[in-house]
Amino acid sequence: MTPEESLVLQARDVRFDWAGVPLHWVPGDPVTTHAMNTLHLVLPEGERWFVRVFGQALPHIQDAKLREEVLGFIGQEAVHADAHDGAAAHLAALGVDPARFTAQIEWLFRALLADRDGTPAKRHQWLLERLSVVAAIEHFTAVLGQWVLDSTALDDAGADPTMLDLLRWHGAEEVEHRSVAYDLYMHLDGRYPRRIRTMLVVAPVLGWLFVRSTRWLMAHDPTRPGRPRWRDYLRAARAGRLPSPGQLLPAVWRYLPRGYHPSQEGDTAKAVAYLASSPAARAAS
Repeated sequence: MTPEESLVLQARDVRFDWAGVPLHWVPGDPVTTHAMNTLHLVLPEGERWFVRVFGQALPHIQDAKLREEVLGFIGQEAVHADAHDGAAAHLAALGVDPARFTAQIEWLFRALLADRDGTPAKRHQWLLERLSVVAAIEHFTAVLGQWVLDSTALDDAGADPTMLDLLRWHGAEEVEHRSVAYDLYMHLDGRYPRRIRTMLVVAPVLGWLFVRSTRWLMAHDPTRPGRPRWRDYLRAARAGRLPSPGQLLPAVWRYLPRGYHPSQEGDTAKAVAYLASSPAARAAS
């Protein structure tokens, strides 16, 4: 039995003490700090949207194992949202209140991607469309999750251990459940053109959101670190403190072949090993 086959997804009721975490938790590197802080602004509302959409899909699932995995996914995503909300509240306490920015993220998920009226058939097609969006996003969260598990440059840079634990705990769970959204989409629909079309929309939108969020955080940082520049990002990426274009762009193409499956991404054993050692996950258990 492979690690993926024996895995039982579970939500871990983690808690993080933000009291000692500085604003620039990667010392001397506000660009890396705020590029990572975008997760606290963009993810919580998106993860709660995942939970709502998957809840609507539950009555349509005919496979008992997949249903169990979807329930585990829902539990993990709900905790992720709460954990990143805690980090966002800490940013606000340090003088970077993200409320004006996160209101725009709320509009994206609560209005643009909200439920729609129409016939039952149209509502079902809109559910399938949104499931394909979740599957595409989850591909990237798994890629990023594996990246942060593998990265040693953040440790070498003296990054705050509490923030690193949040990122690696979250990343490890993304690797754990990386196949669930894809398998659910394939179970209920699976149309290849829809899967590809969705990725070709999701990838640039995600890139735009994270660039815009980083710029917003830098602009509202009370220490006035200046505008983020592409060369600052590329310097941090070359140093291994951020994922590079050479790591992110190929991830889009890996998703496109008909034979793609998320099990081809990531290392379940490494994710499970981190969760066994994570201070927050150990305290939760």
